[in-house]
Formats: sequence, structure tokens, C-alpha cells
Amino acid sequence: MRLDGKRIIVTGSTTGIGEAIARRCVQEGAKVILHGRDQKRGDALCEELGKAVSLHVDDLADPEAPARLVSYALDTFGGLDGLVNNVGWPSRGTFYETDSSQFDEIIGVNLKAPFLMVKAAIEALKKSKGSIVNIGSVNGFCGENTLFAYSIAKGGLMTMSRNLAEAFGRDGVQVTHLNVGWVLTSNEYQNQIDNGQPKDWHLNIPAEFAPSGRLIEPSEIAANVVFWLSGESGPVTGSVIELEQYPIIGRNPEKSD
Repeated sequence: MRLDGKRIIVTGSTTGIGEAIARRCVQEGAKVILHGRDQKRGDALCEELGKAVSLHVDDLADPEAPARLVSYALDTFGGLDGLVNNVGWPSRGTFYETDSSQFDEIIGVNLKAPFLMVKAAIEALKKSKGSIVNIGSVNGFCGENTLFAYSIAKGGLMTMSRNLAEAFGRDGVQVTHLNVGWVLTSNEYQNQIDNGQPKDWHLNIPAEFAPSGRLIEPSEIAANVVFWLSGESGPVTGSVIELEQYPIIGRNPEKSD
């Protein structure tokens, strides 16, 4: 198993991409701290995954929460080998719709919280020569008009990932940033329906958004995360990788009639 005995925190891991990452980590032999805000959902996942996981319920919008989460992990497992900053809040809003309070909230969850997670975890990760994987978004390059503050936060997270790799490379801490594209999570499925799409919307994605004919599955993101947590990449650090099904930079989509 590729993560045998590794102790890993996955934020936002009671649903969506984070849940898929946690599941795959357990399958690969890791011990995982699950994190989320829903006690009932977290308890159900713990019961399913068994003794390899433990749950900490907290809201990372609270600046004190990251320290509590890392402290819980250290108390539970006695150390830390990996941190996956997955939690995110893709709150919608254009430039005109975004006020100061909403801007601060979105930056707080999507950028400040990962920073504070690393702040709390870095000494433990230096001891284990561990790995940090930050889950970003292709919106970090520019983003949609309706995802103004979220896109800015993800752009900042991408820069932070590169900076952390430079700061802690000599300590043996590997940092990787994954810019995720359009993923078919249960939350995204329901979000589209709530916005007026039919129940089979995910079966009719235009080719310009999904050349393969389907959206990316959370399990496919999880498989990539496991590689970067495993140490199989050696001393490589500071990588920023797009997990999308077409090139992001310089793309000229194939035109169709």
C-alpha cells in the first residue's frame, strides 16, 4: 500500500472531493483525520471507514480552528505525515455583488484557512519530512465573472503553494498544488439542479467543457493526491498541476458546427 502508516489530515473530507481523497488514503493504508462541519455525516463516514479514521468537527472560517484541528491530529496519531488543504467555499458573486464582508469571508475560508493550517502543522511536517497538497481550482488563473472573490482566493493559494515549496524545501517538506477543473461531486450535481438544470444535465455536457464526454470524478482527483502524498515523486516540490481535461493556458477549443 502506497501510504502505509502515514498520518494525514484532509480538510473538508466528509463530502465531495475531500471524502474521495480520505477514502483513497485509507485504502492505501493511511490513518486519516476527517474534518467537516456536519457531525452526523462525519460520524457515518467514520463508522464506514473504521479505526483508520478519526473525526474533528470544526469550522475553518474561525481563525482558531486550524490549530485545534492539527492539535487533535497530533494527539490522536502522535505525528503528521501529510496535510491536504481541500476545504473550499465557491461562493458566487460578481465584482459588483461582492461586498467587503463577503470578500473577507471567501478569502478567509479559501486562502487564510489553508495558510493557518500550514502554520499549525509545519513543525510536525518538518519532523516527518511530510507532504502538503493544496487543492486549488483552474479559476485561480482568471476565473468566471460570477466567481470574483473565489477566483482571487484560489490565485493566492497557488502563489502560496509555490512560496511554501521555496520556504521549506530544505526541510524536506514537499508542497504540491492541484488546480482542479469541473468535477462531478454530489454537491455540484445538486447545485446545477438548484440553478434550473434537468436531472440528467451531467450526461449532456458540451464538448468545449468536457472533450471526453463526461465530467471528472472525485475518485480521479483522489488518485492524483495519493501520488503526491506517497513520496514517489522524490524531492520534487513546488509543482502546480492542472487536473482538467483540456489545456488551460493557450487553449483554442476545437470549433464545431
